[in-house]
Amino acid sequence: MTKLTLLPVDHNDPKEICAAIRTRRGGKLNELDRMLLHSPAVAEGWNVFFGKLRNETTISPRIRELAMCVVAVLNNASYEFQAHSPLYQEAGATVEQVAGLKKLDTVDFNPNLYSAIEQDVIAFVKSMTRDIEVPEALKDSLHESLGSCHLVELMAVAGGYNLVSRFLVASDIHAS
Repeated sequence: MTKLTLLPVDHNDPKEICAAIRTRRGGKLNELDRMLLHSPAVAEGWNVFFGKLRNETTISPRIRELAMCVVAVLNNASYEFQAHSPLYQEAGATVEQVAGLKKLDTVDFNPNLYSAIEQDVIAFVKSMTRDIEVPEALKDSLHESLGSCHLVELMAVAGGYNLVSRFLVASDIHAS
């Protein structure tokens, strides 16, 4: 069985790309970076795209991190959930809300832990992740609540983090 291995923590080739990733990550390459760097072009594009998505969009960090966590749960991407659930909490989510997301696809999920807009975000991300198509009424509701810019950013976050989660799962990167 062929298994891709993580590059070493001190990997530095190509230097410019590794430096840019380390700058965005606060000095370190994480497991995802160390897998992506098998293809420097992919790693570079990923770093630019996700850097902009995370750091230059104006959507509420709480909504952004909620969307990322929902994708992670739906796609069984434990590494992604472990990375983003603390950020979701830092953005104002409660411990109960974070724990509640782990029950998202079960009869025990309690939507009442979340505000109306958060329930719409959860439904929207679930539709994008599972069905690809999103019901018009849900898009309309979020457009009214968020506006055009933030709805586009929500779509980009949900789509982008579906890429992240699928890559993580396919490359066997899981929470430690």
